Amino acid sequence: MVSRRTRFFCLVFLVSSCFFNLSNSDELKVMVKGVTSIAQTDDNFICATLDWWPENKCDYKQCPWGKAGLLNLDLKNRILANAVKAFNPLRLRIGGSLQDQVYYKVGNYPKNCSNFEKKSDGLFGFSDGCLHMNRWDELHDMFNKTGAAITFSFNALIGRIPSDENNTTLWVGDWNHYNAKSLMKYTINKGYKIDSYELGNELCGSGVAAKIKAHQYGNDVKKLKKLVTHMYPNPANRPKILAPSGFYDQKWFQEFLQTTGPGVVDGLTHHIYNLGAGVDPTLIDKLQNPFYLSQIAQTFKNVENDAKLFSPSSGPWVGESGGAYNSGGKTTSHTFVNGFWYLDQLGMTSTFNHKVYCRQSLIGGNYGLLNTTSFIPNPDYYGALLWHKLMGKNVLSITHEGSPYIRTYAHCSKTSGITVLLINMDKSTTFDVSVVNDLNMYAESVASVEYINPNPDSVESIHPREEYHLTPKDGNIQSDVLLLNGTPLKLTSSLDIPVLKPKLVDPTLPISVAPQSIVFATLRGFQAPACA
Repeated sequence: MVSRRTRFFCLVFLVSSCFFNLSNSDELKVMVKGVTSIAQTDDNFICATLDWWPENKCDYKQCPWGKAGLLNLDLKNRILANAVKAFNPLRLRIGGSLQDQVYYKVGNYPKNCSNFEKKSDGLFGFSDGCLHMNRWDELHDMFNKTGAAITFSFNALIGRIPSDENNTTLWVGDWNHYNAKSLMKYTINKGYKIDSYELGNELCGSGVAAKIKAHQYGNDVKKLKKLVTHMYPNPANRPKILAPSGFYDQKWFQEFLQTTGPGVVDGLTHHIYNLGAGVDPTLIDKLQNPFYLSQIAQTFKNVENDAKLFSPSSGPWVGESGGAYNSGGKTTSHTFVNGFWYLDQLGMTSTFNHKVYCRQSLIGGNYGLLNTTSFIPNPDYYGALLWHKLMGKNVLSITHEGSPYIRTYAHCSKTSGITVLLINMDKSTTFDVSVVNDLNMYAESVASVEYINPNPDSVESIHPREEYHLTPKDGNIQSDVLLLNGTPLKLTSSLDIPVLKPKLVDPTLPISVAPQSIVFATLRGFQAPACA
């Protein structure tokens, strides 16, 4: 007969065993090839957008834009200024769906220039809108004070008309560039700095609300190039030319690039909303599914190939990407779980030679890096800031043969050594990651050496590893409060962005990546000739 005491200890053992099995631990070796880089980004890869949407832009019975549009945003908000300034610099793209309905009130043109109004037969349900020069001055005052690098996207429909009553999505005719020229002249006379100009928004391929044929678009971009060259005679301060700023369509993109020819387009911009509609009830599952997230990789590869083949000077850019379209997911796009998609996108596009990645949006909608009403940074803001501070422009090959639920990316660090990004989407497994340095230029799996060196006198061991562990508050992946190394990230008492301090770790130990967490780790002693 089993005693009561024996039964008690058996029960304790079973409960503890069940509890223990809730969290597994796997050893994982990742191999980094530090001899050569596989791709390059721009030094300022991180970019965010400011959009034109007014307060009454609504989707799915919600209106998440508030006063975050370009015409009503509080440009004097201290948190906004500090959030932009922290990047030193942050790329900002000024554009979006309504940009092809914006006129620029310069001098006496146009005579009637009013704000956006709801209009049932208007593109995207709105009338034309107006950018007054006093607002343009206010925007540039903020840009100058924060050191932002500006892309401005012009209205590409001025001068065109719908082709006929039966096909109102196709617009025909030449682009009328005179309103753009007037704004450009005003901008130059004021001494405002523009990093790049872009023409049109989502007018390529089948378009969204309107479309233009590839050959016509190519000729219009050549017209923009000629205009910018004339207005900015000094190549040293001449803005770059970006286009076509829409969803990838291979046949359309290739015809467009053949029309422009090489040396016209500096940034081949395309848009990504690969998570589907913001109202999709399966959105949170997609955000944690590496197989779903990988489906977009071929698009990045195709755009890279088109740029190389037809216009080698046209580096690919993600010109706008919010993940889920129609303002993003109400309960996901501003929370921790969205970082699985966002940081994975940054890593993935980097490996395909994309130079810049513009997040929709800096503020506004459900996918803003900043909260629409309080301006307090959402989790992805800090993910973007860490990337900007840690990940250099040289991209390194990194591979492993473990679980697909841990994503790995490696770049030369912006300071010394390398930085790896580890994204663990697994709900129950901790990965203990050891980094292996592959010094062989030719073979895929030989001549590798362990970076983790137990010799206390080695060069590697005198450099503590710098780790940034990102987790959600209370373990809730739909929290909009982010923990850095276990501490909530909060604005300082003066509303400044907090300093992002690493945890210093013995480099002989593996990197422990907890379930549903994200880790940046800088390895100072890593011998990578590509980073020299």
